[in-house]
Formats: sequence, structure tokens, C-alpha cells
Amino acid sequence: MSNGIKEYELRNENVVEAVKTSSTVELFETEYPELSEEFKRITEEMYEMFAAKHLDYGLNNIALGGDILNNEDDKKFSLTGLAIRLTDKISRLKNLLLNGKNFVKGEGMEDTFIDIANYGIIGLLVGRNKWKK
Repeated sequence: MSNGIKEYELRNENVVEAVKTSSTVELFETEYPELSEEFKRITEEMYEMFAAKHLDYGLNNIALGGDILNNEDDKKFSLTGLAIRLTDKISRLKNLLLNGKNFVKGEGMEDTFIDIANYGIIGLLVGRNKWKK
């Protein structure tokens, strides 16, 4: 395992433990009820989009034919592919903001933001070795 990926995974596990504090979530939901409910709705939309696209594309779309669970070079290649896809989505978002319109029906700013968020989560799944059945 390369140092960069191993360090990323170790750092990531510590972050997850810090987020599990229910008192923080309870306070946030009390202080920001509308924001917290909308955040939950958005994550449901994100999950639905992720599930639908994953069923269309499968695991190999991200694994790129490699063994990302057992080969660090394949994992790094997969994460590089995700970074390129994120760059594409950010470029699309910039164009949508600058031009004020989109030409592909059904793929506006909201869809682009959801795609960006989902690619980030996919990167976490790959980094945590969870990109499998």
C-alpha cells in the first residue's frame, strides 16, 4: 500500500469517528431545522441518483478494469479517473454559471452539484476499499 493512500485511509477513519457524536447532530438539527431537513432530502436525492447510475454502469466503470481492492496502482488509477471526472463536472458548472443556461435538457446546475458530491463519495468508497458488492 502506498503511503499516500494508507495515510488517507487512516485520516479518514478518524474523521468518521468525530462525526458520530449525536449531541452535535442534535444541536445542529435544533438550531437549523429547515437546513438540516433539506440536507437530508438532498442526500436522499443523491443516493437515488447514485443507485440508478450504479445499476446502469456497474463497478467496473470506476475500477476501470483494475483490481482496486488489492492493487494500489489500480486504486490510484481509479482515483485519478475520479479526479478527472470531478474536473469535468466543475468545468461544466463554471460554464453553466457563466452562460446562465444549459443546452442538455435535464442536466442543469442541481444535477451537476449532485454529480460532484456523488463522485466525492465514490472517491471515499474507493479509498476505504468499499467499492465492491
